[in-house]
Amino acid sequence: MVLKKKQIKFLVGSLAILLAVIYLVITGISKTSVYYLTVSELKTKGESIYGEGVRVSGKVVEGSIQRDPASFRVDFKITDDYKDIEVSYVGIVPDLFKEGREVVVEGKIDPTGLFKATTLLTNCPSKYKPEVTD
Repeated sequence: MVLKKKQIKFLVGSLAILLAVIYLVITGISKTSVYYLTVSELKTKGESIYGEGVRVSGKVVEGSIQRDPASFRVDFKITDDYKDIEVSYVGIVPDLFKEGREVVVEGKIDPTGLFKATTLLTNCPSKYKPEVTD
């Protein structure tokens, strides 16, 4: 089977478009992908993780939430029941954010050990329980 000149051009053009799309997908994923760690895993990374974008999951430590409504800043600790880390977040806090709740924070840890979060997400409760009013 002999391909005509138009068919060859079409195949080459299609292949070029396909390769361009694959390249864009791969570079987009690599730039937006972030490691997902527990607090203990983050702590074991040591200085090698300073300044790196990471995502950390943990439970908000009871009594650790400190809010500054004027600057929309909230400071708190998260734990994985083995180790904990201090987190600072500036922005709108999700409605479900509270002590004892599982959260995921995304950001960078500085050399002082403070995790500066740029994103704060709360996990939904595994089972919905309506509030009881008397």
